[in-house]
Formats: sequence, C-alpha cells, structure tokens
Amino acid sequence: MSETETLADTATEVPPQHTLSRASVLQDYRTCYLSRQASLLGRREVLTGKAKFGIFGDGKEVAQVAMARAFQPGDIRSGYYRDQTVMMALGLLTVEELFAQLYAHTDLAAEPASGGRQMNGHFATRSLDEAGQWRSLTAGYNSSADVSPTGSQMPRLLGLAHASRLYRHLPDLAEREDFSRGGNEIAFGTIGNASCAEGMFWETVNAAGVIQAPLLLSIWDDGYGISVPNRYQVTKGDLSQLLSGFQRNPESPQGFDLYTVQGWDYAALCDTYLEAAEKVRREHVPAILHVIEMTQPQGHSTSGSHERYKSPERLAWEKEFDCLDRMRAWILDQGLTSEEELAAGEAEDKEAVRSAQRRAWDAYRASIDGDRKTVVALLDSLAASAGDAGEAIRERAAKLGRKSAAFRRDLLTAAQESLLDVWHQDSAERRALIDWRERFHREISPLFSSQLHCETERSALAVPVVAPQYDDEGATVDGFKVVNACFAAALERHPELIAFGEDVGQLGDVNQGFSGLQERFGELRVGDTGIRECTILGQAIGMAMRGLRPLAEIQYLDYVLYALQIMSDDLACLRWRTHGGQQAPVIVRTRGHRLEGVWHSGSPMAGILNLVRGMYVCVPRDMTRAAAMYNTLLQADDPALVVEVLNGYRTKEPMPTNIGDMTLELGVPEVLREGTDVTLVTYGACCRIAETAAEQLSRVGIEVEILDVQTLLPFDRHGRIVQSLEKTHRVLFLDEDVPGGTTAFMMQQVLEEQGGWNWLDAPPRTLAARPHRPAYGSDGDYFSKPNREDVFAAVYELMHDCDPVRFPRPAASQGG
Repeated sequence: MSETETLADTATEVPPQHTLSRASVLQDYRTCYLSRQASLLGRREVLTGKAKFGIFGDGKEVAQVAMARAFQPGDIRSGYYRDQTVMMALGLLTVEELFAQLYAHTDLAAEPASGGRQMNGHFATRSLDEAGQWRSLTAGYNSSADVSPTGSQMPRLLGLAHASRLYRHLPDLAEREDFSRGGNEIAFGTIGNASCAEGMFWETVNAAGVIQAPLLLSIWDDGYGISVPNRYQVTKGDLSQLLSGFQRNPESPQGFDLYTVQGWDYAALCDTYLEAAEKVRREHVPAILHVIEMTQPQGHSTSGSHERYKSPERLAWEKEFDCLDRMRAWILDQGLTSEEELAAGEAEDKEAVRSAQRRAWDAYRASIDGDRKTVVALLDSLAASAGDAGEAIRERAAKLGRKSAAFRRDLLTAAQESLLDVWHQDSAERRALIDWRERFHREISPLFSSQLHCETERSALAVPVVAPQYDDEGATVDGFKVVNACFAAALERHPELIAFGEDVGQLGDVNQGFSGLQERFGELRVGDTGIRECTILGQAIGMAMRGLRPLAEIQYLDYVLYALQIMSDDLACLRWRTHGGQQAPVIVRTRGHRLEGVWHSGSPMAGILNLVRGMYVCVPRDMTRAAAMYNTLLQADDPALVVEVLNGYRTKEPMPTNIGDMTLELGVPEVLREGTDVTLVTYGACCRIAETAAEQLSRVGIEVEILDVQTLLPFDRHGRIVQSLEKTHRVLFLDEDVPGGTTAFMMQQVLEEQGGWNWLDAPPRTLAARPHRPAYGSDGDYFSKPNREDVFAAVYELMHDCDPVRFPRPAASQGG
C-alpha cells in the first residue's frame, strides 16, 4: 500500500509530531491536499445529483493540521462542519468515510459517525461499543458529535473541558483511567467567526474564564458569515480586539490566553498551537486562537456561490492567500522537496481521492440496488398475473430498473402504485409483494429510527422497582428534606455524580434540596454557577460525555426555555444522531407549576415535550416520587428532565427508610383514588387539586378515578389509563399547560395510540390553564390556572351530558 493510499483510505494512527521534520511536514501537506481534493470532488457530487447537500472545510486545512499536532490521546474535539482536515490528520476520518456521509450511507461500518443520519461535515467518534458500553476514551483521540445550529458546540465544550478539572482534583475519580489520566486532557473547540456574534459563544467564553476550564478554542476567521462581512457581525469587525478584555495578566490571572495567527502561515500555526496547548494542559487555563486571513474557495456550501457577494478584489486576495498554495510555496522555499516530487504526490493523492469516492458510492449503492432487483422481479411477476393492469406495472418496473440512483423510497412507491393497480385482485404474486413491503419496512426503519433511547440493560426502563419503605415511628418531614436525603445518599454512592446550578452550592438551592451538601462533599461536587442556563446545560452535556454523572439544576421551569435549544438540538438527540455511538446521561432538575408571577409559575410542558424527544420527562407530584425517580435515573444511561412541584417543598411527607435505594418504574401511572364514573388523568401539582375536587364530587354522587401519570415521556407504557376507561367510559385530562398543550398530548396517547376511544360513552374532555401566562397574586393564580371549582364544574358537566336527569345543572344556570 502506498503512502498516498494510506492517507486516503485508512484511519492512520500516526501521532502528532512535535518537531517539523521533513517527513511530518510533507505528511501534513498531503493530508491538506487530500482534504482539498475531497472538498472539490464532494461539491461536484452534489451538483451532479448524487448527494443532497455539501458543506466542506476547504480553506481551513493548514490550521487544522497544525492543531492536530497538539492533540494527545484522551483529548476531545467539539467543533463544527469545517473540520474534516483535523479529523483526517488525527486518523479519525477517511476519505471514503467522508463520501459515505455525503451519500447518507446507513451502514455504520461505512459511516461510523452517524450511520447516515447527519449531513456531511458532522463528525463524531464512537464512545460506545456495539453493546452500548463505554470504550476507553483515553486510548485515542475523540470527537463529540457535531450539530448544525451554529454556536451550539460551545456550551458542550465547556463541560468537556471542565471534566478534566474534576478528574484532576477529585481523588475519588483517580481510578477512572478509561475516562481521564489525571485530568491532563484538553477539549479542543472550533467555531467560525460569524458564529462568535451569538450569545452561546459569549456565555461559554465568560463561563470558561470564570471556572478556568482547560479548553483550546480556535476561531476560523474568513471574514464572512455566508454573505455578511465581519463589520456587520462583531463590534469593530475584529474579534481579537473584542476578546482582549478576557486576556489573562499577572494582576488578574483569571481569564484566557489569547493568540492571533494567520491561517496560511504553517510554521507559525504549528508553533502557536504547540505552545498554547502545552500551557492549557499544564496550567489548566483556557486559550483562544483567533486564526485570521482564512479563505473559503468554494463559498459557504453547495447552496450558493460566493462570487455573488465577494468583490473581485476580495476574490483575487483569496486566490493569492489560499493556505494550501502558501504552504506549498513554503515547503519548496525550505528545500524540503522538489517541484517534481510534490507534483507527483499530488497526482497520486488526487487519484486516491477519486478511487475512495468510487468505492464509497459503490458500497452505498450495493444494498439499495440489490433491493431494487428484488422489487423489479416482484413487479414483473405481478404484471404477468395482473391482466389489464399488467402493462402499467411492467412499465413501472422497467422505469425503476433504469433509474440511475434509486432511493429506498422509490422502491416502496413503485410497490404501492402497483398494489393499487391490483387492489381488488388476490394472487400469490400480490401477496408476495405485500410480504416484501412489510418485511422491508421492519428491516429498514431501524436504520433511521433506532437508538432514540438507551436500548441496553442500562435503560431507565429496565431498572428494578424498589418501593419506598417506612417504619412505624418514621418521621414526617418537609418535602425538601426528602430530596435532600436522597441527594446525600446519591453523592455518597456515586463519586462521579456532580451537582451544580444557580444557588445550588453555598445556599443549598433556593428550596434547600442541597442544604449542607456542599460543606459535606466539597465545592466541586456541589457547586454554584452564574446565571447562565444555556451553559449550565452544555456543561452537563460535556461532562456526561466524559463519563461523569451531572445533575444540572435550572432554577425554575420557566427558565428551561433559555436552555431548550441546546436541550433539543444536542442532548435529546445525541444518542439517536450518532446511531448509538455517544451518550450523555444528564439529569436536569427544575421546579415549576404553582407559585405566583408570570415567570415563576409557568408550565410550558407541551413545548418541552415536543422538543426533547430522546429524553425522559418526569413530573413527580411529591418529593418521595421525585427521589425515587432520581435513584432510577442514576442507575441508567438515559438523559432526563425532572420537574418538581414548587409548593411541595414545605408539604409534609413521611421519610422513607430506604431513601437511597427506592426506585420508580417510569411510564407507569399511579391510581390515587378509585372511582367508577369518570377517569381523571393528571400529574404534578394538579394531583392535589384533583383529589380535593373529587371529594366534593363524591358529595353529589360522582366517583372520580384519579390517575397520576408520573412521567410524560414515557407515557403510560402498559395502558393503565385504558384499563380505567373500561370501567368509567368517560375521561377528563387535566393540567396547567395552555389549552391544546399537554392535555392534547395525553389525549392523543390514550385515545389514538392506546385505542382508548373504543371504551368511551362520551366525548373526551380537557381542562387546562387559560391561553395566557399566569397573572400575579393568589387571585391571578386562581383565575389563570385550573382550580378545584373548575375541575368540579368540568366533571359535573360531563356527567350532566350523560345523565341530565340524575345530574341537572344548578338552578341558577337553567333556562338559558
């Protein structure tokens, strides 16, 4: 195998060279050249229709091979879609894999980053093995899974770096050598210049400077954000000047080391990266490298041309300062090789890229084309027995066979159209096509839909149930003391558990759930953060990706909205978008529902539910249920959001004697009150309201069965609510979300997914809050959210509609 083929076709394991030897410099250049040729060919593959979309790293190659020199085993990248060259330089990406991702090849052997689920340029290494167990993260280089929303890699970067600080300073973590070797790992971040205008960038930079997270952030600055130049992106148009206030100095050591270097100066880039990384690694301080004077030879992506918005002068400058041409000239000036030898290597590399592309295309097509032959044969067979419809089916089969690049959807479309042609016929050929279609769906759907949640024995749904236990003389305590005891036991049992958030540390959280635990376990185990919900969540994601178990607190449910984009785009879909290759079992703790005030008593649950699929959403009605859920989640590898009830912290509860051991099965409603007339489905703070309303309803002859769903995701896995409907035949869904929100979600789950409509003798009802935020004050709460009287009225009206004689309307409302 030639040197060129090794670079193009295999994931090399050549460690970064800390000296600019002739061999290492030439290897760097060939890596850059291979990457550039892959970018050029990749764009052509999109424009000729073989791929849907392309975005590449051309113009950024030289800085990335320099950065790769500073990597050491255990280090991890959190970057964006321009980073193909550093992935190649580290041996984490082959040219063939790059094209497999461009074609959306669903085979993990061909496209290990995501199995075709993410568009090209979204890189990830596999932190988990085929059984879903952690691999050794210190045995090689790592890349956390990229996301498209620009700047979203920044919050996670904070946690990836902070994990090193924890591994260095917490003695109980010293033996976890598969995750860290004494906290010596660096988190390498990359971001484009325009994305530095976003809030996530500044929130992360500020937080990293505060906690001194050992990260090395590179800003690839080519002067534009698609068509918008820097003068419209950042104040003064100069990020180095804008960031200068973060510079560390002897009088103020907190902050960043800042470097500015030109993106075409190979030697300076290598020196700068090695110097910066050594200091970050040794001193645990963050650093930013602002890499300026970069270019983007093919423009932003295959969706447009940069000639539309760049002046002729700018285009000429970009041609003159192309980093690849500059590096090539430097190599020749240094006498490291000859023009002839360099040109010969380039020719080999260019052909190697073309060969890798062909192999990737052939491998991608092989499975689909095999299925296409099967369908064509089935259609031809069906045509022979289809009578007058045979000719149309035969033509459809021929057209499918001629199609240059059929997708799986084309096969199913052709099958469906042909089945419609013989809809009222019955034949062995028709049944064979139906059987194939059903089997094909079963086999192919998991390629796109599996791994939304953990599918191993570490699933939260597989945790054994341990009921709470009580002794005869057990104390009855305020609810906050229950979760406090739970957290104390968890911190004792799990040395990798780290709790943090606003007011969590010294204060013990605003409701005292962590009271006294910082003093007991230390500031690194139970810590305070600034007011920065987005990076609190990102910090948790990065820590969890490095084997820690973060419990991140967002102080109020209303403020989850600040973190919801990261929760949705990064955390919730991480396992799915890596096809089971990475995980971040983060527990997000918050509190909400009944309090007072527009931004302290909201219940935006439907918005959350629709955006965090891939997480579990727990809505305990009291602190005993909350504690059991935390214990369950800490035994599992699934991320989750736990929403505690705000008015439950001072509500008295008996203290379980097994507070650290008890668990709860997720997705199983609990019957709070038996009844025969109406099934009332609710959760959280509404449980108490439902119970008091049920007592009033009993006085007028209506017996309500109340079910607390306990978790919204998953929802009633065993159909317990339908079992109640079989008895009552009537249902009311109650919660504090807006009309058409979570009540509609619950109704869809029960009536449509579980077939509950079969048992109804009356239309289903929902009772939610008003379509506005809750007004301030006790009366504001009463008239904004469902109260006991609202529940009574809704249930009574439901019974009146069924039996108006037995349940007449009150006299004051009659006759109208």
